[in-house]
Amino acid sequence: MQKNAYLPGLLAALLLALAAGQLASLPWLAAHGGSALTLAMLGGIVLANLRPLPSRWQPGLRLCKQQLLRAGIVLFGLQLTLGQLLQLGGRVLLIDALVLASTFGLALWLGRKLGLDRDSCVLIGAGSAICGAAAVLATQPVIRASGERASVAVAGVVLFGSIAMLLYPWLYSLLAPLGLNEAAYGVLTGSTLHEVAQVVAAGRAVGEGAAANAVLTKMLRVMLLAPFLLLLAACWQRRAAPTGQRVPITVPWFAFGFIAAIAVNSSGVLAAGLRDGLLQLDRLLLATAMAALGLDTRLAAIRAAGWQPLLLAALLFGWLLLGGGGINWLLQA
Repeated sequence: MQKNAYLPGLLAALLLALAAGQLASLPWLAAHGGSALTLAMLGGIVLANLRPLPSRWQPGLRLCKQQLLRAGIVLFGLQLTLGQLLQLGGRVLLIDALVLASTFGLALWLGRKLGLDRDSCVLIGAGSAICGAAAVLATQPVIRASGERASVAVAGVVLFGSIAMLLYPWLYSLLAPLGLNEAAYGVLTGSTLHEVAQVVAAGRAVGEGAAANAVLTKMLRVMLLAPFLLLLAACWQRRAAPTGQRVPITVPWFAFGFIAAIAVNSSGVLAAGLRDGLLQLDRLLLATAMAALGLDTRLAAIRAAGWQPLLLAALLFGWLLLGGGGINWLLQA
């Protein structure tokens, strides 16, 4: 593919991200939690569903949703320290593990009750339990699922993850007077929200402290993707894969890059000016990735998938909110 093939989609997402940044600086929107990340995604969804987008945008949009998003998550680590990571410790890792296991197990059980095929149950369950579209795309080659099933799963987790991204800050405003603080809200967001970028947006809508805890919790959850895929591959190899044939495993290397960035920030070797410049770049990368995610969300494709996959994604969203909230309350209390 020619390098300039990425340019149209990249420019479209970048311009939308810059416009969202300008809108987010308006006093009324800033006072009501209108972050640049949230506005970039919502703007992308609106534009994508007003009229069909040019097909030549797709390579650039994929670049934004994958490579630029991962680069942005790695750079986000420059805002955090190893002390913050260790402070969360094993308790948060246990919360993540329980949310993952309960959500995925529920997806397999509920999906079969709804009449869905096993591949769809696994893909929607992985996306809901771990890290949204990235988990779906990482799981697809392991179980050799069709592209159509993967697209439906991605649509479902993006839809309900976007709803959660808007809902969580509002819930915080209701629950804060009852004792929910920014730190606990951050852990709840990171352990139950679908996409990494959605976690950043929902955390920043409340405050930088909430965003820090949310991203740390989410990245611990993302790192659980590697053992999850290894276990899934072992199960699938016994059930479905031909004898002697190896199943490919996708390792989320960007999660380890995120930890490396935290270590670099903790060491103090970065000059203040360089660190500030990298953090400004990080905000732009994340907003561009969110704009691309919105531009690639088609409501017609979600409707065409039928009610069963959407119902499963909706039920898992409800479990993440209520069941995941219960797990957080029990272990954080």
